Amino acid sequence: MTDFLNDWGLTLVTFIPLAGALVMLAVPAVEHRAIKQLALLTSLATAAVGALLLLDFDYGAAGDLQFVVDASWIDVINSRYIVGLDGISLPLMALTLVVVPLCVIYSWDHIPDPGNPKAFFILMLILETGMVGTFLAQDLILFFVFFEVVLLPMFFMIAVWGGENRRYASIKFFLFTLFGSALMLLSFLALFFLSTDPATGESLRSFDMRLLSDLAGAGILGSTQIWIFAGMFIGFGVKVPMFPFHTWLPDAHTEAPTVGSVILAAVLLKLGTYGFVRIAVPMLPEGAEAWAPWIGLLAVIGIIYGALGCLAQTDMKRLIAFSSVAHMGFVMLGIATLTDFGINAAIFGMIAHGIITGMLFFVAGSVKERYHTLEIRRLGGLLTQAPRLGWILGFVSMASLGLPGLAGFWGEFPAILAAYSPAEGLPVETFRTYMVVAAVGTVLAAGYLLWLLQRTAMGKPSEEFADSDEIVDVTRTEWISWAPLLAGIVLFGLLPGLIFDVTDPAVVGLLAAGSGG
Repeated sequence: MTDFLNDWGLTLVTFIPLAGALVMLAVPAVEHRAIKQLALLTSLATAAVGALLLLDFDYGAAGDLQFVVDASWIDVINSRYIVGLDGISLPLMALTLVVVPLCVIYSWDHIPDPGNPKAFFILMLILETGMVGTFLAQDLILFFVFFEVVLLPMFFMIAVWGGENRRYASIKFFLFTLFGSALMLLSFLALFFLSTDPATGESLRSFDMRLLSDLAGAGILGSTQIWIFAGMFIGFGVKVPMFPFHTWLPDAHTEAPTVGSVILAAVLLKLGTYGFVRIAVPMLPEGAEAWAPWIGLLAVIGIIYGALGCLAQTDMKRLIAFSSVAHMGFVMLGIATLTDFGINAAIFGMIAHGIITGMLFFVAGSVKERYHTLEIRRLGGLLTQAPRLGWILGFVSMASLGLPGLAGFWGEFPAILAAYSPAEGLPVETFRTYMVVAAVGTVLAAGYLLWLLQRTAMGKPSEEFADSDEIVDVTRTEWISWAPLLAGIVLFGLLPGLIFDVTDPAVVGLLAAGSGG
């Protein structure tokens, strides 16, 4: 089994969803049940291969790439098919493999208008291939291809199954991401042409991420690194999204169908932060050091701005979307410290945000299905009419505001703590100021989440919905699709070492390589 996983494991876990999507093309569109079963079977098969990889993974060597495949691909530009799994990519791959089947299960009885589950599930499976491939790629061109594969499926998911302003939101999402990706590709090309062999001084002309991380910008002047890093900063920053590149996110989340919002929040936003950790910081250490104070500044602005934006919202889904801007600010603050502690905190923050905010969007979707609105002023009394749904909303809100004992706490507190002692060479007093500002952001988070909970779950039901027969409690399908995320919030909140122990060796190794250690 080990030999099989070494040769085929990562390729299978990446391309099984795409194969399932291709098979689904042959199924008649009217065969709704067969289409749903095929989508679920494909996503579960992918998760099963992922589970085998996790069981066979050597956690004692989590800092090393495992199950590596290095094969010829596009020889004319010296780009190879290189994939590998280490402690950084493992939890993000696992998150993806859990979220997609849960979205398929939730969609069983929640296909948005217009119907057509065939196209809907095909797009979801293509998204899974793009997301998993991004986390496993070890070649810059391969990474870029997977990074861009997710763009079109999400564009169509919003544009076809979204809300009233879906066309505006989908085009805005597409243009923002495409612009950032163009600058990111230019930075990749600059690395390709400018990276040199320290021993001979010759140009390497390689897209191999392993080699470029080990070189850590060798032969590239510090001033040049700053400009190359700027391209990656915009490209990855748009995907995060960081302030001020965030404006596409509230529109996309508000208009996207429920599972589109869940996938966007749980996984897609992590592609940008993962790019910073995997590519930008280790490959361009001098550029990262120059940009770190500015990244930290934009991160804390995003934390405060996102929180204030939440307090101004009248739509439940849009409020959750603005909370993502704030939460991803904590992730970027951890990355900006350029320390192993800060980056470990950032990776945990990615996972915590994925399961918590993904769960919040699930709840919001179910609330809209029952009330046909997400206007906060029209909601109320959820604990009376659907008590289990109300308690789940309360529980996930507590996790999102960072209550100790739940996963959200470990997504924020370590990132704030890391800002107290940034990497050598960074302005200590500046980062300690960022720490204070970020701490204020946690207070604001409690404010807007408790306000949301009070307005939607507590009190008496509004007269508009007091006698509605559609306000039912959590259904079986919802329980099945939500239970793993709810369990994860508790599990990682009580046992954060399950993630930290896996990510730390890989983060330490990546930073050591980037510093020439």
